[in-house]
Amino acid sequence: IFSPSLLLTSIFSLTDVVSVQSGCRFFHQKCDLHRLEEGPPLKAELTRDQGLQYYRTMQTVRRMELKADQLYKQKIIRGFCHLYDGQEACAAGIEASINPTDHLITAYRAHGYTYTRGVSIKEILAELTGRKGGVAKGKGGSMHMYAPHFYGGNGIVGAQVPLGAGIALACQYQGNNQLCVTLYGDGAANQGQLFESFNMAALWKLPCIFICENNKYGMGTSVERASASIDYYKRGDFIPGIRVDGMDVLCVREATKFAADHCRSGKGPIVMELQTYRYHGHSMSDPGVSYRTREEIQEVRTKSDPISMLKERMLSNNMASVEEFKEIDVDIRKQVEEAAQFATSDPEPPLEDLCNHIFYNNPPLEVRGTNPWSKLKSVS
Repeated sequence: IFSPSLLLTSIFSLTDVVSVQSGCRFFHQKCDLHRLEEGPPLKAELTRDQGLQYYRTMQTVRRMELKADQLYKQKIIRGFCHLYDGQEACAAGIEASINPTDHLITAYRAHGYTYTRGVSIKEILAELTGRKGGVAKGKGGSMHMYAPHFYGGNGIVGAQVPLGAGIALACQYQGNNQLCVTLYGDGAANQGQLFESFNMAALWKLPCIFICENNKYGMGTSVERASASIDYYKRGDFIPGIRVDGMDVLCVREATKFAADHCRSGKGPIVMELQTYRYHGHSMSDPGVSYRTREEIQEVRTKSDPISMLKERMLSNNMASVEEFKEIDVDIRKQVEEAAQFATSDPEPPLEDLCNHIFYNNPPLEVRGTNPWSKLKSVS
């Protein structure tokens, strides 16, 4: 049975902090290793500017997801909608340790990564509401958002993993020193295509970081009931692996830096397991409390929330003031409200746009409509 205490090991006492000239150095939980003689350092240096940036990123994702929850309950967002609140340290920590030119592909819980990859709150919420100003022009919805070097949101469970290996193959082929971060959940971890991808990536030494965001439940099934082995970081077998506290943004950052260096040095792929937790249900149609207790969720919120932990660290070490955090919170709320206003007032895409952007280039193309005599022009 899952115990939230697994996520509580990153609570720090003040004696676990070392002051340095440019900021503070924090000790974090030691990572579990597979086929590695040494892992990421146990100390992570944090400057004031970095801390405030990580806080802003995580708080923006949190507020954006809570607004999506509200819009969904008002029936303004329809269809599938999988929220990321609780897992913000994963996205913020990964992005802090790779380059914007590196590549990232994930599953359908994609709103957070869409934001960290450079898409505005306005474009994300407008895509969720199916409006013309959305990042995919209102035609993709929650699971299909894209940006430069970001390949979505993929709705088929586990399908993004071989795609990520292919992106890593392209990086290797082009010799550009880039890598691909390929994310999947614990629910996808038993898919056969993962192991095929692992095998090829290991054989060809592809620069791919395979990351399992283990939020303890695949839909409504706990990891213990779904997997004979819940050591997801060992699932690559012949591929080295790391298990990381996914609720600690600094721990995620240091582990991902280590993994990125491993890939860029030509050693091939690495598997990371981020132990994290989602506050909402699997999707908006799942209340999230039929297979776990409200008390369990509240305990994680109280003791291991990634945003609260970072804030407390910085306050305890005089790296920022309560007023500064309040100012950031007010600014984020304002941005999210303005984005929601746009997402509910922007027009839906017109019918004549229905068949556009089928191809990347622009071949002359007609698409048959709902009756065999109607033809629609396609524009790329």
